[in-house]
Amino acid sequence: MDGINDLGGRQGFGPVVVQPGNPGPPARWEAAAFVLFGVLVQHLANASPGAHRHAVERMDPADYLTASYYERWLTALATLAVESGIVTRAELEERAGGPYPLSRPGKADTIIDPPVGRSRFSVGDRVRVRNMHPPGHTRCPGYVRGHVGVVTRCDGWFSIPDVEAHSVHRVSEATYSVRFDADELWNDGQPGVTVNVDLWDNYLEPA
Repeated sequence: MDGINDLGGRQGFGPVVVQPGNPGPPARWEAAAFVLFGVLVQHLANASPGAHRHAVERMDPADYLTASYYERWLTALATLAVESGIVTRAELEERAGGPYPLSRPGKADTIIDPPVGRSRFSVGDRVRVRNMHPPGHTRCPGYVRGHVGVVTRCDGWFSIPDVEAHSVHRVSEATYSVRFDADELWNDGQPGVTVNVDLWDNYLEPA
């Protein structure tokens, strides 16, 4: 989906802060959030990384931008728990001691007829990323859509996240590392600068 989570290639958010070395173990509540994920997925009707990521993407933009990594995890887990009927919002807020921000409702329909996984490309093929704007989850970054690149590596078959986020079906298909010229993506006159992006087959079409 085209949400605040898709920040790749955007400007105005300041530099990326990189912590040198090992930043140390997570706080106790962060470790608990990680464990909670493992427990909760055993009780969800559609337990998948795609469904969890989509719940993060559906966060209110203001909440998303001000939340830490594990705060986003907790919001997504709480949202999935309420949507699955494991807990009501009233019960959640009673335990939290006040209002608890949940992610917005999803807009994508449940996938009933999943696509067939494909493997159409090889190293050296020129491909164009489909210029799509799905209402549901996708791992296709917005800044590469509509642009042409070259397949530099075939990385094997993996579950299509766009399907697993909205369905009990699991469809595996080929994934590729695709190289793009920076000037192709941003038209900023950077000769010799390239970016590689990992993409599923169904995101691509022959160029």
